[in-house]
Amino acid sequence: MMSSTRIECDSLGEKSVPNKSYYGIQTLRGLENFPITGTPISAYPIFVKALALVKKSAAKANNELGQLDSKLAGPIDKACNEILAGEFLNEFCCDVLQGGGGTTANMNANEVIANRALEIMGQPKGNYDSLNPNNHVNMGQSTNDAYPTAIRVALHLMLEKLLGQMEIIRNALSEKGDEFKEVIKLGRTELQDAVPMTLGQEFEAYALLVDEDIRQVKNSQDLIIEINLGATAIGTGINAHPGYAELAAKYLAEFSGVPVYTAPNLIEATQDCGGYVQLSGILKRIAVKLSKICNDLRLLSSGPRGGFNEINLPKMQPGSSIMPGKVNPVIPDMVIQVCYQVIGADMSVTMAAGAGQLELNANEPLIAHMLFQSITTLGRACEILAERCIVGITANEDVCERIVMNSIGLATALNPIIGYSKAVQVAQEAHQSGKSVYEIALEKGLLSKDELDEILSPRNMMKPRSFILHRNLKTR
Repeated sequence: MMSSTRIECDSLGEKSVPNKSYYGIQTLRGLENFPITGTPISAYPIFVKALALVKKSAAKANNELGQLDSKLAGPIDKACNEILAGEFLNEFCCDVLQGGGGTTANMNANEVIANRALEIMGQPKGNYDSLNPNNHVNMGQSTNDAYPTAIRVALHLMLEKLLGQMEIIRNALSEKGDEFKEVIKLGRTELQDAVPMTLGQEFEAYALLVDEDIRQVKNSQDLIIEINLGATAIGTGINAHPGYAELAAKYLAEFSGVPVYTAPNLIEATQDCGGYVQLSGILKRIAVKLSKICNDLRLLSSGPRGGFNEINLPKMQPGSSIMPGKVNPVIPDMVIQVCYQVIGADMSVTMAAGAGQLELNANEPLIAHMLFQSITTLGRACEILAERCIVGITANEDVCERIVMNSIGLATALNPIIGYSKAVQVAQEAHQSGKSVYEIALEKGLLSKDELDEILSPRNMMKPRSFILHRNLKTR
């Protein structure tokens, strides 16, 4: 009867590894040492594929340079291709947070690829005398260059997906801007009455807030295409063929579609986390803007009778277990929480990047986890906000018009005609009496009815205009 376990050895001794598992002894030690978050690296499938891409590229380069026999390079390549096709994902089971600067994750990949390659060769798992995770799959590499290179490839690919998700929310907001372009409403500053605008202008501004950050994300992709593959331990390239770094980067760019290039100084690149910090800052910027938009949506839809009630959000679920008929803005609520998480993650990335020591930053597992998580959750939040909230928003046009026509903010338009001091008097009297600015200005005889109809028309107040024609108006 075949045993359910196999014995594997490393420099610390022997351990029994489940025979069905493609991971090996070093992954098993990592599972025992780091039962931390409960989130395995397989939670980020793009990262797993990036690890396979690095190993595939390394094997191809080493084979071409005469360092790795084709009888081994071929099975390694096939094993990597299967992982890239989505197979064996659950075998990448080590926790995202781990000590050793990512050594467990790197060895998890080496062992899974080695054991699958052994099967392809017709040999049992664990027969490392024939094909070894360290000697062959990890040839010319160290965790310190293979792991961060995989992180950068994964980030680039994940940002590509995020861009598409951000375009969804931008387009949804822009479409609402067009839909509401004729809906006049009151603008507000510091939650106080300001001057008229259209609801369309408000939503178009939101769309532009997102569009600005789409450009920032595109720029951020250039921050992470410089790789240190070939640096090995600290950047000196020990144990790698002189032509390996350039050739491995060439194949990685070809296989991944990511335009990676070898850093000019591999010692600097092995310890530098500046690109991660800058990318994290951009993700925080996106989160700050999204949270602002969502808080605005909650305000504009507040009520229905005790708030602004200018827009209606789609009703997604009952809002209270005690108050009948209450419906909450649950989608904006959720997105705001995602944004706060991303903002907090930025601080983690900042602290982790700054805590690197000498030739290596051992905190890259945390940096990777925070960035992967932030990109993933921000992207999902953008899609859900667009599809389950923005597209279904409707305007309460009568409410918007009533508020704007009764606002003392209209007095602002009188400034160039009657002067700021008199406009203040009109605004104060309107506020105290409950009458409109129009009524007070007319009662005081400051301007004629025709003049007021033109000057205080909300539609005439939503863009710059010349007051040359008004300078000779009689200000009684």
